[in-house]
Amino acid sequence: MSTLRRSIMLASRPKGAPSPENFSLEEDVMPEPGEGEVLTRTLWLSLDPYMRGRMSDAASYATPIAVGAAMMGETVGEVVASRDPRFAPGQIVVGAWGWQSHIVTPGDKLVVVPPGAPSCAYLGVLGMPGTTAYVGMKDIGKPKAGETVVISAASGAVGSVAGQLAKRAGARVVGIAGNSDKSLFVQDTLGFDDCIDHRDVMDLSGALKDACPNGIDVYFENVGGDLQQAVFPLMNDFGRIIMCGMVAEYNDTKPRPGPNLMAVVRKRLHIQGFIVSDKPEHFAEWRALAAPWIAEGSLRYREHVVDGLENAPGAFIDLLRGHNFGKLVIRVAEPTKGA
Repeated sequence: MSTLRRSIMLASRPKGAPSPENFSLEEDVMPEPGEGEVLTRTLWLSLDPYMRGRMSDAASYATPIAVGAAMMGETVGEVVASRDPRFAPGQIVVGAWGWQSHIVTPGDKLVVVPPGAPSCAYLGVLGMPGTTAYVGMKDIGKPKAGETVVISAASGAVGSVAGQLAKRAGARVVGIAGNSDKSLFVQDTLGFDDCIDHRDVMDLSGALKDACPNGIDVYFENVGGDLQQAVFPLMNDFGRIIMCGMVAEYNDTKPRPGPNLMAVVRKRLHIQGFIVSDKPEHFAEWRALAAPWIAEGSLRYREHVVDGLENAPGAFIDLLRGHNFGKLVIRVAEPTKGA
């Protein structure tokens, strides 16, 4: 085993869009687990839009990453050494955090990946993004048969699952995606009723009106910006807006103007933001529900794989530009033979 650990560090805080200069690749001595801890070798690293907020020192729901500290992201890893009797070398686990080749984690933060779905799925469809879609739809959106549901970033890790859940509830589901290939995937593979390529239409508001002739009952917000402005006037009375994220605005240095909220009163809209980690019990609940759907092929997902920890900064920058197609994961290493 190597005697050095590689880590991607936050070298400086970005002003606007992150650049390669905001990251650095460093090596240090391989850590050793203490009592109750586990050392894992990272196999897969998850990259997600929320990480942009952690790079800022603005007040938020989570503590910012300190300049000079390792970037944070959930991983699937192989146990190398353990001082927790529940884990043994060679096991594949999810729950260690860091853009790092090796991570020491308290054993009570780790979960052994069960056989069945590929291990990297526990960073996407069976992990935080899938659970986010589940909680948003179950607790806030509550789609009903015959309603119209609109999903922004519909081909992404969260949106793709959210739309499929709405379809299972009997709703008419319209996606919004960023190019023609993504739009075709959303319709042909995920089974949405329609999908708008927002980069290809001259009049987004008009395209949404055509796709949603009966208005919009549920909107799953992942993007913000112009998409939000186009959706808001079409919300029906008693509509629900699930505020999950607004990736189009993460790099803004000044807040954009929002829609006039008088319609919230007049239409009796329900608008709610949420953070999936507020309800950790939903992770196991979602995995138990979704794993059989994946096994039978009724829950579809797509992954965008980039090889090499050193390529994580560039992949993350591209993620914020919408260049990924599906759940973005970094393949850091291969498992030991037989693990």
